[in-house]
Amino acid sequence: MTGKRRKLGNPLALAVMATLRQHPMHPYEIAQTLRRQGKDASIKINYGSLYTVVQNLEKHGYVEVADVERQGNRPERTVYGLTEAGRREMTEWMSDLVAVPAREFPIFETALSLMGVLHPDDVVRLLRERLSTLEVQIASGRGGLEKLYETLPRLFLVENEYQLHMLQAQATWVRAFLEELEGGLLPEVEAWRRFHETGEVPPDFLTGEAPGNPT
Repeated sequence: MTGKRRKLGNPLALAVMATLRQHPMHPYEIAQTLRRQGKDASIKINYGSLYTVVQNLEKHGYVEVADVERQGNRPERTVYGLTEAGRREMTEWMSDLVAVPAREFPIFETALSLMGVLHPDDVVRLLRERLSTLEVQIASGRGGLEKLYETLPRLFLVENEYQLHMLQAQATWVRAFLEELEGGLLPEVEAWRRFHETGEVPPDFLTGEAPGNPT
């Protein structure tokens, strides 16, 4: 299975379709359901743009008006349902996301790729600070997950498990890298330190190229 360019690329559109798979809803109810089910912990949700997302889904034929509700003097509320085309799009999109690894650009990875601009001693201090924060987040996440297991089926908590696992994996890597830095085991650390303390630029240090490689 391979990913394809979709008419709508906003993950919030996918979340709306998945929510409407439960039953037809008006946009406010969709927002409340996403919040109540904790989806805002895994999906960047801009509730202010949710109405626009629903309108775009309707324009592409993925949702349709199922009913118009009116209670007393309150304004009418349009209830939307998922169309057959919407079900197909949702299923294909979800299948791609589950099956096809996507190249993502986490901001921490960006920072690691550029950390040579900082003194190695500063990097050690900052990574220790990060590790401390990660350990608090892991403990909190583990405790929160245990509480959630008491009231929710595990099926609805797998994203929380994944988040916790990724935090643990990051903490393991940071801890090991700190040991390398503090123990002088990283081969380039002295050249890195000398660059910051003397301004001396070792050959190929800033380019990241192997010595002697032609440019």
